Amino acid sequence: MFLRSLYTGILFLFMGLMVKAQSIEVCSDCAVNSLAKGIAMAKAGDTLLVQKGVYKEYNLLVDKPLTILGKDLPVIDGEDKGEVIRVVADSVEIDGLLIRNVGTSYTSDHAAIRIVRSKDFRIRNVVLEKLFFGIFIEKSTHGEILNNRISGDAENEYSSGNGIHLWYSDHIRVTDNKVEGVRDGIYLEFSHHVNIFNNISTDNLRYGLHFMFSNNDSYRNNVFRNNGAGVAVMFSKEIEMIDNRFEKNWGTASFGLLLKEINDAVIKGNTFEQNTVGINIEGSNRIVYEGNDFIRNGWALKVLGACYTNTFTKNNFLSNSFDLSYNSRMNDNSFHKNYWSDYTGYDLDEDGIGDVPYRPVKLFSYIVNNTPETIILLRSLFVDIIDFSEKVSPVFTPDNLLDNAPLIRRRK
Repeated sequence: MFLRSLYTGILFLFMGLMVKAQSIEVCSDCAVNSLAKGIAMAKAGDTLLVQKGVYKEYNLLVDKPLTILGKDLPVIDGEDKGEVIRVVADSVEIDGLLIRNVGTSYTSDHAAIRIVRSKDFRIRNVVLEKLFFGIFIEKSTHGEILNNRISGDAENEYSSGNGIHLWYSDHIRVTDNKVEGVRDGIYLEFSHHVNIFNNISTDNLRYGLHFMFSNNDSYRNNVFRNNGAGVAVMFSKEIEMIDNRFEKNWGTASFGLLLKEINDAVIKGNTFEQNTVGINIEGSNRIVYEGNDFIRNGWALKVLGACYTNTFTKNNFLSNSFDLSYNSRMNDNSFHKNYWSDYTGYDLDEDGIGDVPYRPVKLFSYIVNNTPETIILLRSLFVDIIDFSEKVSPVFTPDNLLDNAPLIRRRK
């Protein structure tokens, strides 16, 4: 009886909230002609319907559950004066706005939209232009950042911010966004259980995606193209990196993917094409590299420092200048059943596995690492001779650093 009364009370309370919720129209010639007035007038659960137009406003504070819905992409112009929208309430949705001219500050990280200590938020179909930081999520949980377009005009790192920035925020979905022209396209710090799916991050100054001290995250089906460097994952564990594309991240210190102090991760089904370095690996252990394509990179893999118990299997290494660079005389990693386009062995029993093991490390890669200027000799007869001698009688490379079962045909 008590439970029935409790359920009935909750139902009537919910119905009462639904009845009270209303839609408030905002337009230039309406009674409510600014977002600030609409937010002040609204009650919890209301919707602000913002009509097409230009609204010159900044430092808007959303301190109650609201939906802010733009029709025909109304413009919120911050006039370079500061932050535009700050949310400090749960259950806020922002949909269909164009926000531009966020103020630049070297002491405060002004953002187009900032979510602070909130949960169950949603930001979608938003266009952000001429920004400092784009979407800044701070100590918030259980939110979604969906189908937004973020375009900056960053010229240097110190005077620019990140497109999507998560700090101490968990259980966030970042999906179907396009980010370009900022410092880091997407940035995570101390943020766990974050899913980053189907985004395009291009032409950013530093990284397309940047992890720091963030665990149990997953990024899939993203494109990282023509950034200062593609993706950096640092001091994190249990990260899934699956079915992404890392393309044309060129530069003297550039790479498709940087791994530093990463443990217990999966890197599977990715394409690394035309990067200076496909994957730069340092101090990273127990990582599975499976079914990736390394195509026309300077180096497919650079393995530096202490990297142990990693497995490389069923990867395609296609026309890279160097398939593997290694700076240690010891090897605790496994290479098995990979396809190497430089492999010249044979398969007499026609089982698809080469009868002669393949040594992926060329002696010349050691020389280039120590003396970069020698790269001009890459296609010379001298290089072929020293690589052949190292293959026949290894001196600089670990004896057990080889693929004992190289694939004869490229994995499809």
